[in-house]
Amino acid sequence: MATVKFSFEDDAIAPKTIENASSNISILELTEEHDIHLNHNCGGVCACSTCHVYIKSGDKFLEEISDKEEDFIDRAINPKLDSRLACQCIILDECAVIEVLIPDQKRIIGHEH
Repeated sequence: MATVKFSFEDDAIAPKTIENASSNISILELTEEHDIHLNHNCGGVCACSTCHVYIKSGDKFLEEISDKEEDFIDRAINPKLDSRLACQCIILDECAVIEVLIPDQKRIIGHEH
């Protein structure tokens, strides 16, 4: 099973590691399964930028970025070279080790779980 390590720009939230992540699910789905707060206005269909994250390592274990995803990342708060939309980050390998930084969610108006 894949390992996904979550850290947060908001220092009040402790890092969390998921060691039993299945392949063929998105980072967004993983946050939902493990009660990790990540806004997602469009419900995970690549129609907004609220599930914006930074992939600090392990991007080779994720589905490649599409042109549509790049367009929405341009609309995100503080996009960087390692920016992705969590709804589009499908884990491809059960041996994956991925590090994700979740931006401060207080700056984003959107769906909360």
